[in-house]
Amino acid sequence: MTESTVITAVDERGVATVTLNRPDKHNAFDDTIIAQLREAFDDLAQRDEVRVVVLASEGKNFSAGADLGWMKRMAEYDYAHNLRDAQLLAGMLKALHDLPQPTIARVQGAAFGGAVGLVSCCDMAVADEGASFCLSEVKIGLIPATISPYVIRAMGERAARRYFTTAERFRASEAQRIGLVSEVAAAGALDDVLEALVAALLQNGPAAVRESKQLVVDVVGRDISAELIEDTCVRIAHIRVSNEGQEGLGAFLNKRKPNWLGD
Repeated sequence: MTESTVITAVDERGVATVTLNRPDKHNAFDDTIIAQLREAFDDLAQRDEVRVVVLASEGKNFSAGADLGWMKRMAEYDYAHNLRDAQLLAGMLKALHDLPQPTIARVQGAAFGGAVGLVSCCDMAVADEGASFCLSEVKIGLIPATISPYVIRAMGERAARRYFTTAERFRASEAQRIGLVSEVAAAGALDDVLEALVAALLQNGPAAVRESKQLVVDVVGRDISAELIEDTCVRIAHIRVSNEGQEGLGAFLNKRKPNWLGD
């Protein structure tokens, strides 16, 4: 039986880990992996018990980007087939970006090409200090098109103008400086840094975390208008009277732990 190239596991805390499991190919992805990732993300989006999603990979490298065999097939495709292929990749990236749960990319080794897109679609990213990144598409006469909406938002326009066009390889420290990576871990400490973020998320009200993520999505880039102000007022009023809001406020005022922390 062939081992799956994408493995999803959910622990007793509600932390889901989606793992690229193709270490012999440096976790390079093709149309099959893209379909498996999309299926995993669509499933997790519907699961209320899942509170955090971690995107990880097995082996030395996070992902080398596009698989060579897949690239050879794409080179032989006509325009219509290339368009469809790109749409499937774009749909998977959007599904990751739109997950209602907070998402964390765990990055070790190389993250090249489309892998930078996967990292950018996550809300947070932790990287080993030895990790490296490269938007390498222009080296072979291509462009980082489908990943660009997410990468530009993650690293900013100025950095994107540089790294989209130079295809320079840059380190985790630079990725953190430009906003692509949230935390850089010392050698051997990557999982400790990841766990600290996961633990921080699990301290908070599950519905409030989801609503806070959606709040950022809905507010960013909008003018501070009367409509926006009213929208934010409606949101806070709604969550204050919700079951979770009432539990959280009651726990705080009575100096006890809220029920989502258990015993």
